[in-house]
Amino acid sequence: MKGERGFPVRIAFTKTGKVRFISHRDVARAFERAFRIESLPLLFTQGFSPRPKVSFGLALSVGHESDAEYLDFELVSEIPLAPLAAAITRALPVGIDVVAVTALADRAPALQEAVSAVEWEIELTTEGDAMPASPEVVLQRVEALLAAPTLVVERVRKGRTATEDIRPTIRRIAVLGPTEHGTLIGVELATRPTSVRPAELVAALGTEFREGRVRRTRQWIERGRERFEPLTADPRIALEARAS
Repeated sequence: MKGERGFPVRIAFTKTGKVRFISHRDVARAFERAFRIESLPLLFTQGFSPRPKVSFGLALSVGHESDAEYLDFELVSEIPLAPLAAAITRALPVGIDVVAVTALADRAPALQEAVSAVEWEIELTTEGDAMPASPEVVLQRVEALLAAPTLVVERVRKGRTATEDIRPTIRRIAVLGPTEHGTLIGVELATRPTSVRPAELVAALGTEFREGRVRRTRQWIERGRERFEPLTADPRIALEARAS
């Protein structure tokens, strides 16, 4: 966030149930509407078309749920934050719940730049006559994938097809157990040097596999050997105490 600075705030929210089918842009609109309903004293950008200083983290694909979404915004001045989570949640669509609010340090790195790893729970299913996605079958595929030195995928960007090795991005895959329709796996993926979509990982495990329910469970900001959840990475109080 550039220009005039106010009182930065970071919130954590969840996105579950039927609301998972609305887009990232629709979520942004829902929050802006909620901020207006609650009459929050938002700080606006300067220029011909002022916009509230609201900044989202990594986009969540339509159809995916999440326990760990974040956004930053700036207020004109400090206000009590304790009642904010419940107040904003009341003004949001059912299924989007603000679970925590914290004052953010001035000039904290933007979420999209700071988050370096993401954890997912992904349900693997199959269709038609394909072999069921049993835990035993999935475990074999996981072990083979993790043993591979490279994992090249094709991606289309700006009308051009390119290949990328996504193996360095895959940090961990664990088979969590059976579900009603297949098998649940837990995954940790780095966001750099490239990001990997859950659908790409599912296809890499087996072309017969399909995504069932997909849920983002955690996001991490890593600095040296330390890792933080975004809500605790850059709190205003901690940095002020450190400076004094």
